[in-house]
Amino acid sequence: MTVADAELVVEVVGPVARVVIHNPARRNAMTPDMWRQLPPVLDRLEAEPAVRALVLTGAGDAFCAGADLGDLDELLAAGDGSIAVAAEERLASFAKPTIAAVRGACVGGGCQLAVACDLRIAAVDARFGVPPARLGLVYPAPTTRRLARLVGPSAAKFMLFTAELIDAERALRIGLADEVVPAAALDARVDEIATAIAERSPISVAAAKEIVDDRAGPARVAWWHRKVAESGEAREGIAAVRERRTPGFAWTPPHPR
Repeated sequence: MTVADAELVVEVVGPVARVVIHNPARRNAMTPDMWRQLPPVLDRLEAEPAVRALVLTGAGDAFCAGADLGDLDELLAAGDGSIAVAAEERLASFAKPTIAAVRGACVGGGCQLAVACDLRIAAVDARFGVPPARLGLVYPAPTTRRLARLVGPSAAKFMLFTAELIDAERALRIGLADEVVPAAALDARVDEIATAIAERSPISVAAAKEIVDDRAGPARVAWWHRKVAESGEAREGIAAVRERRTPGFAWTPPHPR
């Protein structure tokens, strides 16, 4: 498959991986093949020790304008078992920090992917929307619940009931976007955040992600505390602060799969 085709393009620079949704002829709409590509791409990047953060973005001037609906009968039969939901769930469970760099359209399947990321940094021209009510479809339950947890029930209902697009400033107010920057500054700002995260303690970041996402019960939290004691990461971090140097965090999370 060439870069001119609809595909996911993976770039790794230092500790940051970038997955680019590339389908410029359709404003980066996700095709069935692209939905299927995403979980194995994430599996590979999660298993790569050098990768400490992941950025998801779209090619050109759009993040992702939605999903290729494909065969309607197949779509209706799939329900919450669709390939789009499977890809979303895999992105949400990715063990390392994820950032959606959003410019232009972030609609339907695109919004689904952005919400599954840990952070969303938006350009001022970003537009977010979930259109199932316009199409007569039911938004998947896992997707609906994830949106509601992020923005709250009322804001989620507004987006789901009206199918209207909201701009970046409103997205920021309701918590859908974490930061809004000038379009020309988006890539640099996202790189800055991803690099900062990559320099932090991997054990601290991985534990925080699991705990915030409510995926760490008491036994798992106790496991994290033991790993801190065993790894020496806290001693290194405190020594680096005292010595006014950059810490050399070397702990690598165990591959969970």
